[in-house]
Amino acid sequence: MVNTTQVLMFTLSAYLDTGGLKYLYFIIIMSLYIVIICANVLLVVVICVNRSLHEPMYLFLVSLFVNELYGSTGLFPFLLVQILSDIHTVSAPFCFLQIYCLHSYGAIEFWTLAVMSYDRYLAICYPLQYHTHMTSNKIALLIALTWLYPLLIHILIVYGLTVPLKLCGNSINKVYCDGYNVVKLACSDTTANNIFRLVYLFTVIFGLIIVILFSYMRILKVCFSGSRQTRQKALSTCTPHLLSLLSFSFGGFFEIIQSRFDMNYLPNMLRIFLSLYWLTCQPLINPLLYGLKMSKIRIGCRLLLFGGKR
Repeated sequence: MVNTTQVLMFTLSAYLDTGGLKYLYFIIIMSLYIVIICANVLLVVVICVNRSLHEPMYLFLVSLFVNELYGSTGLFPFLLVQILSDIHTVSAPFCFLQIYCLHSYGAIEFWTLAVMSYDRYLAICYPLQYHTHMTSNKIALLIALTWLYPLLIHILIVYGLTVPLKLCGNSINKVYCDGYNVVKLACSDTTANNIFRLVYLFTVIFGLIIVILFSYMRILKVCFSGSRQTRQKALSTCTPHLLSLLSFSFGGFFEIIQSRFDMNYLPNMLRIFLSLYWLTCQPLINPLLYGLKMSKIRIGCRLLLFGGKR
């Protein structure tokens, strides 16, 4: 048996020997990271400096964009270093820190999307009482909840349950550190770890899924029974959120399947793409979805970038 205190380094075994192509991959990933940072920062600034955008929906979007910056920073700088490196190893403390950042990013993303579903439900189903229900105190409480709960619960999951495990290996078949892959290396009892993760999955994740499904069932009911103007308003405000939700669910589904089942029959490049999808697609498409679909944000970007020109 090898104790976690003796595992000083983890090896990331999913990297391919790309030779001179690693510089091309580095440029592509670096360009992608720069686009993500610029796009998300731009929209955060646009919403913050425009008082007309200080509404619940846009404040929740700020929380979403800040989380994209958080998740991207937990992945991309590390990925860029590994692409140029010939030895794909990472120290154990940094590996656990990355696991914490990426897993809490995913949880915050899901919480935020669930809160945004609830917000759209109130706005469309109860338009006259919307501002009575969605007060500034409630907005602050919901945003605090979407951040504090995932950040605190993942301290317990990563540092309370995963770090103390006794490991019989140090090879992670990913291009970044992943908690479930570390758990699979354990040669000590993982019952408590597995039970806690299952309870967390069924109580929290399924709870958020129920909130989302309930919200959109009620929204659809209003759309089908309402006027054409009501349907258009619902579509214009809900379409970006639905697309973002579907994209995140698609990426999360493949990440869960790949982590828990043997996918070695798939080409290595495809497995790398699927494992990176949920971490790279959301930070990239969310600014595009909301920036292009929402006219107020689009106008705010034009004013900020080009002054009075429209």
